[in-house]
Amino acid sequence: MSTTPLSSVLLSGGTIIVCPEDADALDVIRDGAVLVTGDRIAGIYDTAHPSNLPADTEVVDCTNKIITPGFVDTHRHGWQTGLKTLAANTTMPEYMNRYAFGSATLYTAEDVYIGQLAGLLEGLNAGVTTSLDHAHHIWSKETAKAGLQASIDSGARIYWNHAFTGRPNFPFSEQVAHFKELAKTMPRPDGLTTMGVAYDGWTYAPAEEIKELVGLTKELKIPVLTTHYCGGPWMADNSPELLHRHGVLETDMAVVFSHAMGINTANSVVLRATNQYISITPESEMGYGISHPNGHLIQDQAALGVDTFLTFSTDMMTQARMWLQRTRAKLFDQTLQKWLIPVNSPMSANQAFLMATRHGGLALRRPDLGVIRVGAKADLLVFDGRSPGMLGWVDPVAAVILHANVGDIEHVMVDGKFRKRDRKLTFENYDAVVDRFLASAAKLQKAVVERPDPVHEGRFWGGCEYGHADEVNISREPGTTGYGKQFIHRH
Repeated sequence: MSTTPLSSVLLSGGTIIVCPEDADALDVIRDGAVLVTGDRIAGIYDTAHPSNLPADTEVVDCTNKIITPGFVDTHRHGWQTGLKTLAANTTMPEYMNRYAFGSATLYTAEDVYIGQLAGLLEGLNAGVTTSLDHAHHIWSKETAKAGLQASIDSGARIYWNHAFTGRPNFPFSEQVAHFKELAKTMPRPDGLTTMGVAYDGWTYAPAEEIKELVGLTKELKIPVLTTHYCGGPWMADNSPELLHRHGVLETDMAVVFSHAMGINTANSVVLRATNQYISITPESEMGYGISHPNGHLIQDQAALGVDTFLTFSTDMMTQARMWLQRTRAKLFDQTLQKWLIPVNSPMSANQAFLMATRHGGLALRRPDLGVIRVGAKADLLVFDGRSPGMLGWVDPVAAVILHANVGDIEHVMVDGKFRKRDRKLTFENYDAVVDRFLASAAKLQKAVVERPDPVHEGRFWGGCEYGHADEVNISREPGTTGYGKQFIHRH
């Protein structure tokens, strides 16, 4: 029997950000090269022109460019793309009532499919090569299948985590049966899309439902489970301690706790003992008023995510940058409150870079993701070091974390294939995707805008009372604040 030889690509002459084996550290190779053969990194060289390359290797000139691993997003809701910009000034209660839970009656399978696809392509354009998608668009068999198919079609590396929540027209037992049917139809095991489980019912669901859910993860050998872990005033206390009691942490399965703003010492001990991770989503946690008081204390078991990019940035550079500066500001303030002048920076750009790359892979128990090393998956980015924003860089890590933008990403490679090349997505018939998406988005946005505003009275999920944050004023005119209105009505 003969096999087709694997194709090879040499990224030649760039500055490479590499990650030594089993170390939270970075190193840099200048004027080097990365050899990709098939879906793996086959060689890393300290010269731009290595010898003994495979026959017919394609050489891509990366002179004056920065080569990095792809970004790993450990918490995303891809289906929501069609609602972009509507929630610019919203809070978590409004998001939950208007957009998350209020969309079931508006979305068709086509809306889910095209929103998921467009959102994942947006992520690829921004260098997000791997996403953990908390897929809570499971309103019917049709909408579930649509989100999964869009993930497969995107060409990105997706952990599509089916969110199990019983609904009157699609009860939990039917969701489990349908999930098993979907699992049988999945492409080969080494495909880019992997099915996982998302579940938030640990604190309120019947014991028999939780037992069935845990049994499902074991029966199908689910590689990744994720849950929203909030805690504190936000309820949804799906903590590591609680999941540990259900026997899901000390297994081969990765468990990712999204947000974890209520994490305490006891739960941090459980995370470290079981080597599980939280996903910090800085922009949404700040923008929605969720906060994250203790995340900086558990960064050794933390990765980063995008969350609801209908409202916030879809690129991981922004998330890493925001978390870096938020952490610095918090710890600087603690020093300044003692009337002391800080003489050191409490968090480095290297740490932010690692949280957006290698730690994402580790959170998924995929040490071959988010790193450049021989044998790792060939999920790679090439940044243009001569762009206006990056011109003059010396430290490539600082250039990416503090100065780069999405437009600086020249090439994106996933599994050894170019998904973006010369600043353009390689997705076939992308213009047709755009047209389908815009038609869906116009319909959804009109329906959402025409709905009455949700009323927030009493207590959030029966817990803490609602309150009002002080609003700032940028206007000098009496009786005005400059807050303004949202420009969301189409004519």
